[in-house]
Amino acid sequence: MRPNDAFRGDTPSNIIIGNTVLYGAIEGEAYFAGVAGERFAVRNSGATTVVEGVGDHGCEYMTGGTVVVLGMTGRNFAAGMSGGVAYIFDEEGSFESRCNLAQVALEPVEEELAARQGSDAGDELESHGKVDVRHLGLTDEVLLKGLIEKHAKYTGSLQARKILDNWTSSLPRFVKVMPHEYRRALIEMATKQAEIQKLEVA
Repeated sequence: MRPNDAFRGDTPSNIIIGNTVLYGAIEGEAYFAGVAGERFAVRNSGATTVVEGVGDHGCEYMTGGTVVVLGMTGRNFAAGMSGGVAYIFDEEGSFESRCNLAQVALEPVEEELAARQGSDAGDELESHGKVDVRHLGLTDEVLLKGLIEKHAKYTGSLQARKILDNWTSSLPRFVKVMPHEYRRALIEMATKQAEIQKLEVA
């Protein structure tokens, strides 16, 4: 979704959809060149979306899916979030003060080059002291950049284009919101898969 072609404003400050959009969504993709109201993607369990800002209580009780926010969030982001991942473009470095950290951790985005170097070295990948387990089986950079490219293609977003054109400096400004419960589940699945592979080799 994007504004009318006659619109000449700044999409990261333009409200384009109302409250509770993607409430309980179970699948699909949605791209919004503008800001969403309150409780965006509440109880999302499988949808993928890119938006340029959200109001209060974004991703509340989210259990799955992927949310990318290319701008500001309101307060109480990720309250009760137990699954899925959100990526926030934290240009001002103030997102942590608006995020509810009771059930999530804020992490740096895994870069593709660093991930490849870790794999080439034959070491078990680690990210800030934790075993690295990948959302949807992809490194953060590959997943995130791909979604922003889709956003630019489908909506003509100038915000997305600006981020992509300055990707090297933009990427470190993204924050990954990772629920503790989701990380635990991914680690358990990765451990079981590794045990199965060992049995197959033996």
